[in-house]
Amino acid sequence: MKTRSKALLLTLCAVLLVTASVLGTMAFLTSTDEVKNTFTVGSVNIALDEAKVETDGTPVEGAARVKANEYHLLPGHTYTKDPTVTVKNGSESAYVRLKVTFNNADDMIAMCTDPEYADDGPTGVENAYPLIRMVKFVEANAAKWDGVIPENMVETEEMLKNSKYFQKTGDTLTYYFYYKTPVAAPDGDVKLETLFDAVTVPGWVKGDQLAKLNDFKITVVAEAIQADGFTNADAAWEHF
Repeated sequence: MKTRSKALLLTLCAVLLVTASVLGTMAFLTSTDEVKNTFTVGSVNIALDEAKVETDGTPVEGAARVKANEYHLLPGHTYTKDPTVTVKNGSESAYVRLKVTFNNADDMIAMCTDPEYADDGPTGVENAYPLIRMVKFVEANAAKWDGVIPENMVETEEMLKNSKYFQKTGDTLTYYFYYKTPVAAPDGDVKLETLFDAVTVPGWVKGDQLAKLNDFKITVVAEAIQADGFTNADAAWEHF
């Protein structure tokens, strides 16, 4: 009896030893995978230029476009001035606007007031006279822009009361024009439609009026802000 018990015990021990040996050589089953996220920085990038011209406003044939020109003013003369915005390759979707500023505001308004109607008194659109009398809008492109593009004088008067479209600060008049749709440039530069391509000095202007404008400037500034994250253009420009 003792012999059988001893044999059974040895057998059990052997089984336990085998089991322990098998468990000792097993490895846990594992698997590994990963996702790598690479972030690049987006950008909004625009350029503004205009045709290079002689002082009489004649374009210089074959010349690269420039950031500034000088003009010699004469009554009734028209000068090429075609500021054009380009949204550069890779730029994110953005809202674009132009700011067109005239200095010498009071002298400019007086100069651009038609003498035939000078005695009629204020009409509510005097602040637009430099724009109405001098700027030649490109009719085919004007519909792409929102701003004081005078086709209806009543509407113009209302827009001049809105700081979104016009501001008079000190001796400057600033008009704002908004490209109506956001613009992206994922596959190359995108040139926007040119809003205006010339300015004209009214024919009734006298020499003494021009003499006051020796430092006269028309300054055009292009601005852009990302479209993503804003419900509309107005909301975007409030954060510019």
